[in-house]
Amino acid sequence: MMAFDYSERDIERFREAQQLAYACAQKVADWLEPGVTERQAAGKLKHELIAGGVQDFFHVPFAWFGDRTAFRHFRSPLDFFASGRKLREGMPFVLDCAPVLDGYTADIGYGGRVGANPIWDQLFRDLSEYRSLILESVRNRQPLNDIYADVDALIVKHGYDNRHRVYPGRVIGHQVTRIKAAGPQGVTFAGFGVRTIQTLGRELISERLHGRSPLWADGRSSRHTPTPGLWAVEPHIGFGDVGIKFEELLVVTDDPDNPAYWLDDDLPHVRRWAEMSPQLIDVREGAA
Repeated sequence: MMAFDYSERDIERFREAQQLAYACAQKVADWLEPGVTERQAAGKLKHELIAGGVQDFFHVPFAWFGDRTAFRHFRSPLDFFASGRKLREGMPFVLDCAPVLDGYTADIGYGGRVGANPIWDQLFRDLSEYRSLILESVRNRQPLNDIYADVDALIVKHGYDNRHRVYPGRVIGHQVTRIKAAGPQGVTFAGFGVRTIQTLGRELISERLHGRSPLWADGRSSRHTPTPGLWAVEPHIGFGDVGIKFEELLVVTDDPDNPAYWLDDDLPHVRRWAEMSPQLIDVREGAA
C-alpha cells in the first residue's frame, strides 16, 4: 500500500481551498435569479474565485440549470460547458468549480433551486445517504469499483438514475493533488488548466504502472482499494429533469485507526441536512 504523503499543514491548505470554493459558490447561488444564464453564472463564479486569490484552475467553472442538472441530452464533452440556458422559477441548478490555491486543489459541487421544487427537496434529502455509504465503504477498504456498484444499488433503491456515468470515463471521483507542474497559471485547454493536464498525465502513467488509476469508475482500472491521498468524490443522481450532486474532498490515509474521513464537515450541504426535518412527503410517485 502506498504511503500517505501529506502533512497536517497540507491538509489544512486543501481545506482552505475547499472552503473558498464553497464560499464563492454560495455567494453566486445567493445572487442567482430568474433570467440569469449558465454562462453568466459560471463567469460570476470565476470572478469571485479570482477575487478570493485563485490564480489557477483544475478545470473551468461550470453551471447547469434545469434538465441540464441531470445531464439530459448530453452527447459530447462540449455539452458540459455553460450554455445560454436561462434560469426560471422552480429550476434546479448546479455550480461546479475546481480552484487551485498555491497549488492546492479543490473540486466542489453545489446544488440548489430557485423557488420551490419538491422533487429537488426529495433528492437532496436522499443524497445524504450516499455520503455516509461512500465513507463507510472506503473505511472498510472495499475496492473502488465495488463501492461504485453499491452506490448504483442505492440509486436504484431510491428510484433515481445514475448521472455521474455521463461524465467522461463514467467517473464518480478522481484524485487531486498539489499541483507543482511548470507552466503558466490560469491558462486552460479544453476546460482544464494546462498545469492540471501535465500533472494528470504523470499520475495516470505512474498509477497504471502500479495497477491503479487516479480515476474512480466502475471498470477494471478501478478494481483496487482506495489509494492514499485526496479524492474529489461526486455522486450525481437524477429523477426526470432534476439532477443533484455534492462534490467534496475525501481523505484516504494509511492509518488503520483512521483510514478515511471527509476533509471538512462544515459545508453547506452538510449543514442543510442537519437542519432539515426528518420527515418529508415522497413526491416521486408519478412525477418522472
